[in-house]
Amino acid sequence: MIKKCLFPAAGYGTRFLPATKSMPKEMMPIVNKPLIEYGVEEALDAGLNEICIVTGRGKRALADHFDTNYELEHQIKGTSKEETLKDIRHLIESCTFSYTRQREMKGLGHAILTGRAIIGDEPFAVVLADDLCIHPDDGVLSQMVRLYNQFRCSIVAIQEVPKDQTHKYGVIAGDIIREDLFRITDMIEKPKPENAPSNLAIIGRYILTPDIFDIIRDTPPGKNGEVQITDALLSQAKSGCVLGYKFKGKRFDCGSIEGYIEATNYCYDNLYLKK
Repeated sequence: MIKKCLFPAAGYGTRFLPATKSMPKEMMPIVNKPLIEYGVEEALDAGLNEICIVTGRGKRALADHFDTNYELEHQIKGTSKEETLKDIRHLIESCTFSYTRQREMKGLGHAILTGRAIIGDEPFAVVLADDLCIHPDDGVLSQMVRLYNQFRCSIVAIQEVPKDQTHKYGVIAGDIIREDLFRITDMIEKPKPENAPSNLAIIGRYILTPDIFDIIRDTPPGKNGEVQITDALLSQAKSGCVLGYKFKGKRFDCGSIEGYIEATNYCYDNLYLKK
């Protein structure tokens, strides 16, 4: 059973400066809820209640958010505003939160490796909070956990992207198992369109088996001098099995201003107004 979910959250969020100069990008709100809270809700819905967060300097707001604010709660106790804390209270009561710090920004692979101390020797999920995924009934992680229970191997979430956008993603090629599932045979980090093996891009949801830690440790720096999780996953795919899953639901790239605005408008119209 998978119980742990890792959130790499040490990056600087430079595309949202100056807002992220003092605020973690994971705390940027979509309507009235921070990005990382959506991710933790998705994890809990999938049965993952041990939340492990890799932080960095200036990220204390993440730990404060998933904690009790006694002064605030005293001030609003008994008022209509107390209802607004119902969701976050549920997460605090239902999950345990562990934190470790990534001292240097050396890529997503390195961030995941930094989480080894709090993950241990067991399979785990990874959520990149700035990829906001929404499905009204069946979250992406819930879909992937069911797949893991069937196949017992690493799984990455993928979606089709325009060919001229492949330079923004890790891109896979693979053998078709069924319409929405591929056994990965190749994986390239941010290829130019003419070098991309397909238009199937990896997005920020993973389920990883614990042997990935040793593979990452032995993976040399790749594109931009960073330790790329795609390089480690390709090594794992060549020696075993890694699946690519075309998930059901909507995904918003909230690491970009355009995607962030699109997500805010969608959530306001389809989630907030319908409460």
